[in-house]
Amino acid sequence: MSNSLTRVADHRERVAGLLGPMPAGPLPIADCLGLALAEDLVAPVALPPFDNSAMDGYAVRAADVAATPVVLPVTDDIPAGRTALTPLGPGTAQRIMTGAPLPAGADAVVQVEWTDGGTGSVRVDRGVAEGANVRRAADDVAAGTTVLRAGTPLGPAQLGLAAALGFGALPVRRRPRVLVLSTGSELVAPGVPLEPGQIYESNGVMLAAAVREAGGEAELLRFVPDDVAVFHEAVGARLAGFDLLLTSGGVSAGAYEVVKDAFTGRGVEFTKVAMQPGGPQGAGRYLGVAVATLPGNPVSAQVSFEVFIRPALRASMGLPDAERPVVRARLSAPLTSPAGRTQFRRGKYDPVSGRVVTPVGGPGSHLLSALALSDCLIEVPEDVTELAAGADVAVRLLR
Repeated sequence: MSNSLTRVADHRERVAGLLGPMPAGPLPIADCLGLALAEDLVAPVALPPFDNSAMDGYAVRAADVAATPVVLPVTDDIPAGRTALTPLGPGTAQRIMTGAPLPAGADAVVQVEWTDGGTGSVRVDRGVAEGANVRRAADDVAAGTTVLRAGTPLGPAQLGLAAALGFGALPVRRRPRVLVLSTGSELVAPGVPLEPGQIYESNGVMLAAAVREAGGEAELLRFVPDDVAVFHEAVGARLAGFDLLLTSGGVSAGAYEVVKDAFTGRGVEFTKVAMQPGGPQGAGRYLGVAVATLPGNPVSAQVSFEVFIRPALRASMGLPDAERPVVRARLSAPLTSPAGRTQFRRGKYDPVSGRVVTPVGGPGSHLLSALALSDCLIEVPEDVTELAAGADVAVRLLR
């Protein structure tokens, strides 16, 4: 590999160093999906908090229904949510609903299907053992127990547990705030008729969606022309409050590379990474905010996001699964790759038919439709130039 090229691993490390851990603090539980706990979560109450019925039926003393059939007077109704209870007397029953508290004196619940469903009195046709159909207090969680450890990603089940324990807010690391900027005087908004030489802006939409899918917050700054003074004015007016400025385009070796021209000498360093696609890259700080600059070709931009930006964003949130899963698979067709560069080819992974991966499209960085049809990236090491069909390869799963 040429000395002028930066290794993929080295640039990954540089980008990762731009974003430290996000600040931690309480956030309403409804907004915590996908975030990581910043502290251990300790149960303030037991779960269940009281003995309750696991069935719709009748609260009884098991000894009173040992010989069946038996008819018992029904002395009370206990719906879920009832707080004032009447103790159960010997030789009686109380009709009870699922989740309702068990009255004192009762030690079992007969499900309604084993009775005639009576309201003034009830005929019980089958007996039950002591403790039958009763959920005991603290059977799931005892008060004072650590139920979730710091660093746990919060999915639906974890949020449900926290809500059941009474938490209205949770201590989490907040989402990184990313300003996504697409440059290029040739770009216009989708839906507007194209003039000769114009193209629709797609990188901003794609990268902002990628930031959100990774767990971050994204705002889009579009249609900044290829003018350094205008670039500084537009970016400077929007940058406050963001953790990362993510740009695409304007970083190659052409005559109108506005991102490179604007940031060179101002805290951002540019390099060519030994990868295909996505060679031209930049990273640093501008006005105190982390900056990562990606190439303008759409496949280059998205592959670069997957390799460099996504893991850095997720690590900053304290998530344990910052990296995409990587599996081994067999190539369904031969591949060639440039010497001295790690190649990321788009592919379709079939885990059912013997872990086979099929390349989708060619290596070109403009083949966006191939990327949209793919569910993985095939990683060809920098020292490999040819792979035969059936070769074992690393596959980075995107979905």
